[in-house]
Amino acid sequence: MAKHTVTVVALVGLLAAGAAAYYLNQRAAPAGDPAAAKAEPAKAAAGKSAVAAKGPGGPVPVEVVELKPVRVQESITAVGSLRSNESVVLRPEVSGRIASIGFRDGQTVRRGQLLVGLDATLNEAEVAQAQAEFDLAASNLKRTEDLARQSFVSSSAQDQAASTVQVAEARLKLAEARLAKMRILAPFDGVVGIRNVSIGDYVKDGADLINVEDIRRLKVDFRLPERYFTQLKTGLPVEVVADALPGARYLGSVDAINPRVDASGRSLEVRAKLDNTDGRLRPGMFARVRVLLGDRPDALMVPEEAVVPLGDEFFVYTVADGKARRAPVKLGVRREAQVELREGVSAGDLVVTAGIRVQRDGQPVRVLGTVAAPR
Repeated sequence: MAKHTVTVVALVGLLAAGAAAYYLNQRAAPAGDPAAAKAEPAKAAAGKSAVAAKGPGGPVPVEVVELKPVRVQESITAVGSLRSNESVVLRPEVSGRIASIGFRDGQTVRRGQLLVGLDATLNEAEVAQAQAEFDLAASNLKRTEDLARQSFVSSSAQDQAASTVQVAEARLKLAEARLAKMRILAPFDGVVGIRNVSIGDYVKDGADLINVEDIRRLKVDFRLPERYFTQLKTGLPVEVVADALPGARYLGSVDAINPRVDASGRSLEVRAKLDNTDGRLRPGMFARVRVLLGDRPDALMVPEEAVVPLGDEFFVYTVADGKARRAPVKLGVRREAQVELREGVSAGDLVVTAGIRVQRDGQPVRVLGTVAAPR
């Protein structure tokens, strides 16, 4: 009986609390209050709008760019090494002792200038001896010819005297050639390097004496993939940048293309030449090369962030009739954070560049603004 009484009392308490709460609510918002009546539908509508905006089918705010044809410089980039226009390491053809050095390290030299002279005492004596023998033979020939005109000597004696002159002349030329090899001359205008020999050193034939470099013009050798073979030709302009000289750009042209494709790397060997009038470039420097293929006036450029990679393929989203359309594209040249779209879009298309990432083809979008097209 006691438990039953407690249960009844608890139920009565709950009913009294519910009645009190209802009474207070009715006093705070009377049934006849028009403001309260209007507030409830407004709150409900706001809740529905928020749900719609957050739902998967709601329009996504995006920014777009309208594709317009622009002029771009089509080019191919590569890396290479700078080389002297002419470069040689001078070596003696005969052994001998160095008697004179006619340059300073790093000096500019002219073609034909004496750089290293070997001791030529014996060679000069040989030349003098050969010269005397030649003069004697020439005098004997002249006397023989005079006597032959007077019929005092036979024609065979005259022929023998002429042969003696020829032999003496050959010996003289041989001695002069040996003497010339004792003088090592600059083969072209250029700059000499740093020597490792001194006066008095005895050098063997073929020993390295000094290098001479023609750096007024430079060569730059680089390689390109074989797919560019049909686009390359001699005379194309090139732009060369050296990492050692930031901000400096040098212009040159393609000088030669190796007709053979390297089978190991499927690449083409290309050589360009450029002027080095300021003398700042040096052989052996690392160079970045850009071959300029020509202008194209109809390129369609977009910011790089508009392109979405997918494996080995790329695509962009275009906007039409309030929906995003996925368009596979092929990329072309790149410049200043812009990339060319070669296929998949046309001039006048609106391409999504910024905003909440579009997730699927056909998704509703709302254009917030149009980005200025690249120029």
